[in-house]
Amino acid sequence: MKNLLILFCGLILTFISCKTEKKETPAVKETPKTEFASFGEKISNDGALTKEEALAKYGTLKVGDTVVVKFASKINEVCSKKGCWMKVPVSDSEEVMVRFKDYGFFMPLDSNGKEVIVEGKAFIKETSVDELKHYAEDAGKSKEEIAKITEPKLEKAFLAHGVLLK
Repeated sequence: MKNLLILFCGLILTFISCKTEKKETPAVKETPKTEFASFGEKISNDGALTKEEALAKYGTLKVGDTVVVKFASKINEVCSKKGCWMKVPVSDSEEVMVRFKDYGFFMPLDSNGKEVIVEGKAFIKETSVDELKHYAEDAGKSKEEIAKITEPKLEKAFLAHGVLLK
């Protein structure tokens, strides 16, 4: 009988010691991560200027000057033939023509209206009539609209080495 009592106590102690204690862990608040598709060189979204801050950078440039910039905006227009350029606004009335370093990458043709972060060289350039007509043709403009292009234009331009598309 004494052995039975020792065995019974041993079983009870075993069950008690094997009991798993449920510990309350504080809920970890996860910050939502924004997913980006990357084009060109790998860049991060850290430190991207706003489009208004980018416009201020352009305000300090003359034809021939360049400055390395990373800024966020939305795509207004993409080359309809192969995505080899895009236009992004820096204000309500001004936009920047973005081309890609060495034509090494292109944007998806359905990118209009999507958020984007571009990193590369910002500069002011004089765009020739022929080039303006070529861009208008790529954008799918009518022959009448293309014929109205008769003067070169000073433009805000950007040569991107990396792009993040939201």
